Amino acid sequence: MDKKQRIAIIGSGSWATALAKMLMHNVEGFNWYFRSEDNIKLFKKYKHNPKYLRAVEFETERIDFYSDINEIAENSDILIFVIPSAFLKDAVKDLTVDISQKFIVSAIKGIVPDDNTIVGEFFHERFNVPFESIGVIAGPCHAEEVARELLSYLTIACPDIKKARQFAFNLECPFIRTHISEDIYGTEYSSVIKNIISLASGIAHGLRYGDNFQAVLISNGIQEIKRFVDTVHPITRDIKSSAYLGDLLVTGYSQFSRNRTFGMMIGKGYSTRSAMLEMHMVAEGYYAVKCIKEINERYNVNMPITDAVYNILYENISPSIELRLLTEHLR
Repeated sequence: MDKKQRIAIIGSGSWATALAKMLMHNVEGFNWYFRSEDNIKLFKKYKHNPKYLRAVEFETERIDFYSDINEIAENSDILIFVIPSAFLKDAVKDLTVDISQKFIVSAIKGIVPDDNTIVGEFFHERFNVPFESIGVIAGPCHAEEVARELLSYLTIACPDIKKARQFAFNLECPFIRTHISEDIYGTEYSSVIKNIISLASGIAHGLRYGDNFQAVLISNGIQEIKRFVDTVHPITRDIKSSAYLGDLLVTGYSQFSRNRTFGMMIGKGYSTRSAMLEMHMVAEGYYAVKCIKEINERYNVNMPITDAVYNILYENISPSIELRLLTEHLR
């Protein structure tokens, strides 16, 4: 892997746009996949993403846009997938190009529904991509702050440390610093569960629980993440590092967190459908909590926060009642 290899971004949302902004600092050009040809035309005309982070301007002559997923896969060496996990299978259902020899990067932070696998496992099983050629981009990092060029940190995880380090060079710039990890399972599962904890944080805020309770909720949340990832993939990891605890903190507290916003709306009495319609964005935690709940049927890890969010979103239990019950399980 080197800087001459062609990089592709598969996805067109806010996080994809933030990653594209990072790439513009490091590579001569890259490929970018949009499902909508109309959005590509608007992007070229106005030199910004027509729907997300519109203040970020791009030198569009350095970008090759595609609306055919096979064509972009054929013409790229590194594929960064930035599609909500709930829609990933649909997005790649027509992908027939052999990608087993390419470097696949997940910037999704979600579980693939029905399969109940992390994104790396999905590409390994579906497209025969070796785990050594699968990377994960972990936070803590919000797209909105990348757009404003506020200093942010990313963790790049891959079982092949050399590949992780080489890929990280493509993202480092004056406002982005990177760390390297081998832990694709822990970082990906942690990224998934922190969205669930963030939903709980938002629900609590919507119900007018205060900062004192939020601190207890988040501190119990990192313990819940640790119990789960240590059970599912038991290796030595520092759960206090930024890829785990840092990502949880920014997602649980930040005004930019769509999962916290979604949870806050649920706490205030919105239905899940009305909250989704009003946000116009995908809250990964909504889909993740069902997947993690099903996965945990095999492991029986003590996950009271996850259970509470699941009961609220999928069992239609009153948020005020469920949060009151949850308070008895927190320490």
